Amino acid sequence: MSAVSELRVIAYTADGLLDVNPVYVETLRLLGTDGEGEVLVAEDGGRLLGTIMFEPWSPRSEIARGADEAEVRAFAVAPQARGRGVGRALVNALVERAREEGVSRLLLSTQPQMLSAQYVYRARGFVRVPERDWSPLPDVTLLTYELVIKD
Repeated sequence: MSAVSELRVIAYTADGLLDVNPVYVETLRLLGTDGEGEVLVAEDGGRLLGTIMFEPWSPRSEIARGADEAEVRAFAVAPQARGRGVGRALVNALVERAREEGVSRLLLSTQPQMLSAQYVYRARGFVRVPERDWSPLPDVTLLTYELVIKD
């Protein structure tokens, strides 16, 4: 798991996403290590290119509200692997995983400046749900997107 944790930190740091909340680095490192959720990875010849986490609803969920919902967490693509379809492949794999689990709605939070990630989400069919936007810290507002999964 350490390579996944390191990739997350590198990707988020490269985009300045930890500037406003540097302590989030510990959360990035630990997501998925407690047995909650499922970490998916993209590799090429044993080299880690990206990662994303599928987290079914639990009482600790940040934005999912019931057992029919799940969250997308810790989406990160290595800076040198961007623009190669890695992010799209990861999001597609996570949507398929959610479908296999019978989830009807996938939700995610993103920082406003995460434009590349938002592009990937919208291209896959995620739409904004501003009524679920939230602020984990006073100066941080997270935008929420959802994808309704149909059989």
